[in-house]
Amino acid sequence: MLERFKVPDEDRVYVPPDHVRAATEAVFLAMGLSRENARQATDVLVTNDLRGVETHGVSNMLRNYVAGYRSGDLNPDPQVKTERESGTTAVLNADSGLGVHVAPLAMRMAIEKAATMGVASVNVHNVGHMGGAGYHAMLAADADMIGLAMSTSSGGVRMLPTFGARPMLGTNPIAWAAPAQEMPPFLFDIGTTQIAGNKATLAKRVGARMLPGWIAAPDGSPIMEEVELPDEYFMLPFGGTRELGSHKGYGFASIIEMMANNLGGIGPSFIHPGGNFHLAAWNIDAFTDVAKFKADMDTVLRGLKDTPPAPGHERVLYPGLSEAEETERRSRNGIPYHVEVVNWFQSIRAELQLDFEFP
Repeated sequence: MLERFKVPDEDRVYVPPDHVRAATEAVFLAMGLSRENARQATDVLVTNDLRGVETHGVSNMLRNYVAGYRSGDLNPDPQVKTERESGTTAVLNADSGLGVHVAPLAMRMAIEKAATMGVASVNVHNVGHMGGAGYHAMLAADADMIGLAMSTSSGGVRMLPTFGARPMLGTNPIAWAAPAQEMPPFLFDIGTTQIAGNKATLAKRVGARMLPGWIAAPDGSPIMEEVELPDEYFMLPFGGTRELGSHKGYGFASIIEMMANNLGGIGPSFIHPGGNFHLAAWNIDAFTDVAKFKADMDTVLRGLKDTPPAPGHERVLYPGLSEAEETERRSRNGIPYHVEVVNWFQSIRAELQLDFEFP
């Protein structure tokens, strides 16, 4: 994550991961989730925070989920139903359940099918926020498979098509994950807008400004100067402008729309808003020797990591390396939260009369 979105040193409170887990699970239980679903949802959020993916961690998302349960938009006790199924595919109706515990269920179904059939994919609709695609893709990598997770955005239609003046797509995240032998695994986890939609929340909390080409004015014109986050704006596809490759981000977002919405029988997001998922797993053993694949991944990832850096840069990273390093640091030192987040936890603890330690 860019430095500008990180919590300023003077506002940081380091919280032990076990305290975060206990507090988050207690809040989910108070919302009416089963212990299994509360534990799974908690693991998604805390894992994101440990990896440094704070846009999709506890500080940004838990209060949104609480609001969703209180408004009735989220179902704390969903009865997930399989609407279509074959040996390699399935379509699930999540009964308005939160995606942070439904998506792992769907990915594990894909993994189970891929173990027998080689490749499998599962679509999910009528579902709440996915909570970060990378977590779900990594479930497959941990099972010696290649994982793919994508979602149309439950945050609404916010992305402008290239040259467009009206938003037609969500931020539409996508993640790929693959295991290695000795190196930290490959994990590519992005939104298809210039910045993730949830970074707006972080920007407001830490006072970060928007860089040129990140967002557009209400008339669709890309804002090509550094600005404070305005009250009204639209999201641009990654690339920002056509000259810088926005058609590529727009194209990726359109593919996710096709795979998560249309393939699942939902139809376009601009007609039927709400996030829908497509998760897939490729069993490496069905294609090649697993040990060789992991050794080859080590060669690729080590080669990328050891690439000489350009002037002014300390080193070269590959997708997943910084997340693995951040997890090690934060597991040891605690997760840095903004003091405002700590205050929120203390407030919700008193409001719900819960018993947990935070920080």
